[in-house]
Amino acid sequence: MNKIVKLAFADFKIIFRDPSLRSFIFLPILLFALMVWAVPALVDRYDFLIPYQPLFLVIAVIENTQMFCFISTMVLIDEKETDVAKVYGVVPLTKTEYMFSRFLIPYLFTLLLNVIMFTVQPLFDISFGTGVLISSLAALVVPVYVLAINSLVQNRMQGMVYVKAFNLVVLAPIAAFFVPGKMQHLFGVLPTHWIFKSVENASLGLPNFITLGIGFVFFSFLIWFTSRRFIKRHFV
Repeated sequence: MNKIVKLAFADFKIIFRDPSLRSFIFLPILLFALMVWAVPALVDRYDFLIPYQPLFLVIAVIENTQMFCFISTMVLIDEKETDVAKVYGVVPLTKTEYMFSRFLIPYLFTLLLNVIMFTVQPLFDISFGTGVLISSLAALVVPVYVLAINSLVQNRMQGMVYVKAFNLVVLAPIAAFFVPGKMQHLFGVLPTHWIFKSVENASLGLPNFITLGIGFVFFSFLIWFTSRRFIKRHFV
């Protein structure tokens, strides 16, 4: 476990050495500013925005995951391009331990960001426990996103193309807010739909255990599937 933690912190330090990655640290600050001050002010001024308050919170929660989705994706692609990944392939860690170390801090940091988001946002009264559960689910976007892209691409150019495509997929379930209730289930094939739905349920005070349960099962399967593909392609 000590080796995993050491590698996790070493990996985290990389973002502070690369200015292009370091700049993404300001994204959560912007999101907090928008949710705490800008969105409430707009809702107070424009009544037609009131029904869309859950949507604002949904977007904030999912966008909090995008910082480390991009950072970790680019770091792993860079290691692939420079053959550093081959070195990691022979370090005294199993492949599972290696992946756990690479996503430990990104996952926990993303989880913390959204717990804080649920705590400070003034739009809805959401319990701390519910906020933690939804944040734990939302943070799983990071390993799935990063493993999926890095199991498909070989270089940064390809990576940037897939990042844009994956960003669209991640945000696609937003459309469920604008379709009739029964048709929303069509978006269930997209994993982030269950995050979006759990945030909406929490904001409306609706039961959430089934939605969260489906989300955790779905993401667990995707992590298992993408990690197998990642291991086969990243260390060669």
